[in-house]
Amino acid sequence: MKFRKKPVVIEAWCMVTSEPMPDWLSEALCSGSVWYQGGDTPYHTIKTLEGEMRAALGDWIIRGVKGEIYPCKPDIFVATYEAVE
Repeated sequence: MKFRKKPVVIEAWCMVTSEPMPDWLSEALCSGSVWYQGGDTPYHTIKTLEGEMRAALGDWIIRGVKGEIYPCKPDIFVATYEAVE
């Protein structure tokens, strides 16, 4: 059997964008569910249901339909999501 993913609207932020960090990500940083590591190769560590995951420069950080936050590699993001207005 084949299945199609249901269309859902998510919020996302790319680590290399000039867009300001969204409030939901700032709140996650304040709560400790996401934290930032600077240096030569900066990244965010995100606590997920599957354990801690990293979002490196160029990766997308997504807020799902239930408020869950997780990283997504750019190629997967482009293949999976399109902008909505």
